[in-house]
Amino acid sequence: MSVEPALLAGEPAARPPKPGLPGRLARDGGIIFGALIILFMIVIGITAPWLGTKNPSEINPSFRNRVPGIEQTIRNDDGTARTFTYRMGTDSLGRDIYSRVIYGARVSLIIGITVAVISIAIGLFIGLIAGYLRWVDAVVMRLMDGLMAIPAILLAIALVSLFRAGVMSVIVAIIVPEVPRVVRLVRSIVLSVREEPYVEAAICAGTPTHLLLFRHVLPNTIPALIVQGTFICANAILLEAILSFLGIGIPPETPTWGNIMAEGRGLFRIYPHNIFFPGICLALTVLAVNVLGDGLRDKLDPKLARRV
Repeated sequence: MSVEPALLAGEPAARPPKPGLPGRLARDGGIIFGALIILFMIVIGITAPWLGTKNPSEINPSFRNRVPGIEQTIRNDDGTARTFTYRMGTDSLGRDIYSRVIYGARVSLIIGITVAVISIAIGLFIGLIAGYLRWVDAVVMRLMDGLMAIPAILLAIALVSLFRAGVMSVIVAIIVPEVPRVVRLVRSIVLSVREEPYVEAAICAGTPTHLLLFRHVLPNTIPALIVQGTFICANAILLEAILSFLGIGIPPETPTWGNIMAEGRGLFRIYPHNIFFPGICLALTVLAVNVLGDGLRDKLDPKLARRV
């Protein structure tokens, strides 16, 4: 029987190499769960015209407030008959809830992703300047503190009331309270990175400010911004649903999860399916995005990654 020389000499056996970042991400159950649910919702939103069984705005007064699974026999022009099944029932106007929920996923995801991308882009630009230029920092951060002092939902309601109801006005109303949070995050990273020896060496070498920011400072903000983007996306989807539920967001004729629940709240005790199905989709999507953000934070944060 042969014995390894390293063991004879009393040297410890070599540890297997730690998996890289893709491997750590693939081994995290929360990240996999969140990514799969989000991917599923994105596929539903993209394929809504093919998955939807009826026009989401088509009104059928003879089939109002029908329970899920009810069937309707429709006569064609040639005299033949076909059976149509309402998988999630109908609302108070006889519209197919299943089709409205499918199309509502598209609107909610578009708003969530758009708000996250634009908020990060604006906040990153302002945060880099405020964190690096001290004379700008005082003015910018006092403005950001003033915006953050107002609750996000109240600020969004005030902004929506100034514009015409629609998708763009809702996006703008949600972006404004989200930008200060990104600015503060980026600024805090810049303030810590600018004190690093390699940044001071680059300054002494005469590196232009724009190159210094993009080569040395910007890469350090990317992991934190990815995580922050997921939380902004989840918050934007939830805020859109709240504004639509209150009747001040997207017009009622546009199918969104908030509009569907707003229209069914009056008959919730008698016909709970009007709120149950869009509510489940909203809760599952927000939960998946938040779980994904928590998992990415644990893997991308160097301090937390050492514990894994």
